[in-house]
Parts: sequence; structure tokens; C-alpha cells
Amino acid sequence: MNDSSLSKQSESRPEATPYEDLHIYYLKGRLEPESGMFGRHFLGNWHEDGFSFLFFSKPCDESVKRVLNAQPHLTLIDKYHMKYEQWQGGKVTAFRAGRFFITPPWEKADISADLIHIVLDPGVVFGTGTHPTTRDCLDALASLFKAERITSAVDLGTGTGMLALAAARIGCGRNLAVDFNFLAAKTAERNVQLNGLADSILVIQGRAEDWIHYPADLLMANIHYDVMKDLIDSHGLYNKKWFILSGLLRSQARDVVHRLTGKPVEILKKWESDGIWHTFLGKIC
Repeated sequence: MNDSSLSKQSESRPEATPYEDLHIYYLKGRLEPESGMFGRHFLGNWHEDGFSFLFFSKPCDESVKRVLNAQPHLTLIDKYHMKYEQWQGGKVTAFRAGRFFITPPWEKADISADLIHIVLDPGVVFGTGTHPTTRDCLDALASLFKAERITSAVDLGTGTGMLALAAARIGCGRNLAVDFNFLAAKTAERNVQLNGLADSILVIQGRAEDWIHYPADLLMANIHYDVMKDLIDSHGLYNKKWFILSGLLRSQARDVVHRLTGKPVEILKKWESDGIWHTFLGKIC
């Protein structure tokens, strides 16, 4: 998709944000099934470490009570009411990250022709694109695509889908976006649809370790370090041509360099943000 078509897309009518108020129910146990039982105010269910976080735009005490009665393995630990901006750590608004201009679907913005437009609705998933590691990954992508022709990419731990969206926007025709969390994968799929990129990006709910072997030119992984260690030790990394690894604290970055020592790789560029976060762009030799 060329820049002129992106500019035209940015002129479409904005939507109103559906996330002004969040009502969050914190449960011990895994809710089954994923959705379809709470009605139109239900925003999503985040599973993590044996706990469920139910998100609503309105209070839904009675609906949650019915589910607790029907699924006695669940226990309500607490409930919260907060503004969407509190949950996301700040206002979700348009911003520029290098060559990319990211806007939520409810905000209209004038996009200059030299920028690459991405529509991103993070929903209740963390990943608005403003974190330093995401910005550095976007910078790494722009740097790589300026020098090389990349036709396929895999984004492991995709979250809201930001890196897969950016790769597709910048010219990568075949992209796989993977996240183990059901709600993250669902959110990424929505963002693929919002950007009209269903022909370029396939979203899968699954484990990064199971998809590291997927054949692609580029691996992108802005992911928890416990998972990244397994990815680095996997043969699947070395059937790629390039990689972007991020989400690394200083000690973790040192360990990545140590683990890659003696492997057929070359670190092409490093990013360090605030003396804390580290990102690597590398080549498989």
C-alpha cells in the first residue's frame, strides 16, 4: 500500500472511544468459555497465571455473580473502577515514532505523505506503542527495510499487533503475528482489520516457542525474557535472515550477547533507552 492511499485512509471519520470507564473484576481461576456470556458491555477477559481479569464498560455485578455461581472454581478477589487512561498509564492519542504515525481509531489526524500511518486500538491490552522498546523496534524496522528487501516476518509476542502492522505497512507482504494470550491475539486481529491488512497479516493465538520455526526472513520478538531465552536457543531462530530482539533490561541484554556468542549471527545495531531498555537488530550469517 503506497503513502497516498495511507493518507486517504487517515481522512476517514473517527470513532468515539468506547473505553472511557473501565470496570474490572479480578478472579482467581480460569473463566470458561472466553466470551459470549456477558453482553454488550463486556470488553474482554485477560488470563494470566491462573487468574482472570474481566473488563466491562459498565458495572456488571449481576452477570459476574451468575458466572461465579455457574463456575464454582472461580473466586472474586476484588473489583475496580478506573478511567481508561489510568489503566493505560496515560492518554491514548496520536503520536509519531520515526517514520511511523500511530493514531487510535477515535482520533482524526492529518498525516503527511512522508509518514507511514498505523491505526492502533489497544483496547484493554497493554501496548499503545509508546514504550521505549516498541519505539526502538520501529526504528530498527525502518532501518532494516531501508537497506534490505524483506518479504516475510514473524512477530512473536505481538500484543496489540504493532510490529506486524508496521512491517506490513512498510512493505512486508507476508506476516505472522503470534501471542499466547487470547485477548491480545483478539486485539491484534481487530487492529489488522482496522488497517485493512487481512491479506498481509495472519494472527494466531499460540506459544512463541511453537512458532519460532515458522519460515520467514525476519523474526521480531519484543517479549518476556524467560521466553526469549528459549527462542535464542532454538534452531528456529537460525532459519531466518534477520532478527529484532527487544524488551531487554541491561543484565538480560548482556546475557543475550553471551548466548549469541559463537552463533552464526552478527549484531548490526543496538538501541539503549534511558540506560534501561535494550534492543538488538541482527543478521543471521
